[in-house]
Amino acid sequence: MAKVAFIGLGIMGYPMAAHLKNRGGHDVTVYNRTAAKAEKWVAEHGGAMAPTPAEAARDKDFVFACVGNDDDLRSVTLGEDGAFAAMKAGAVFIDNTTASATIARALASEAQKRGLGFIDAPVSGGQAGAENGVLTVMCGGDQATFDKAKPVIEAYARMVGLMGPAGAGQLTKMVNQICIAGLVQGLAEGIHFGKKAGLDIEKVVEVISKGAAGSWQMENRYKTMNAGQYNFGFAVDWMRKDLGICLAEANENGAKLPVTALVDQFYKEVQEMGGRRWDTSSLLARLERKG
Repeated sequence: MAKVAFIGLGIMGYPMAAHLKNRGGHDVTVYNRTAAKAEKWVAEHGGAMAPTPAEAARDKDFVFACVGNDDDLRSVTLGEDGAFAAMKAGAVFIDNTTASATIARALASEAQKRGLGFIDAPVSGGQAGAENGVLTVMCGGDQATFDKAKPVIEAYARMVGLMGPAGAGQLTKMVNQICIAGLVQGLAEGIHFGKKAGLDIEKVVEVISKGAAGSWQMENRYKTMNAGQYNFGFAVDWMRKDLGICLAEANENGAKLPVTALVDQFYKEVQEMGGRRWDTSSLLARLERKG
């Protein structure tokens, strides 16, 4: 059992922290910007809550964070009442936020100066993966720190891999989102075409999902897409944030992402249709809109 803090109890962080407490058996203290969420978590799972990231992190072996973006991450680590100032020497900060590789490298460097470990550890698997404790975790950092953190991370994961030095976890998550963007657009176009052609989509997918066209997106999203239901999983607003990170990094490293850039603009159109909180499969709604 380790002494653990978890900062950020959003859709992903709330169940992840619960797995650390219930499955991992760790002593968990939580912090959330909206205190009522932390109070609710403690009422459901036990443990403790803290009024600031610093108080949550004090004397802990591992400090996890799952917040919104680079600025939020910078605030909870280095800002007033940030976690880094209160963490004890040798403690490890594990960042589950999907953020830039730049902030990951900067925080890793700052952590090293303070005698702390740092792992950038973005996750894939969505809300269902977080709730079921079967997330894929892509880590960046040094081997020794990773080996120390992995057994704790495994409380909410089915796959935990070290991808390289600081920032490599975030870069791997970018690859993940780039691949998903193209897959979902292809699936949306396939279903749209099939409907226009008068095909039975259920029968079509039953056949093609067993061949080279099959994917997780097809298996898990085609039924709700076909029914015009888009309230499952990862929101369009979040995907646009992630694709923005991908495109910014590509601008720095010279990678060419024409399909990603195009799908990002398609998601912008979905936002303009009122679909900011629809899930990413709502690319089909864009194709089926009137006018």
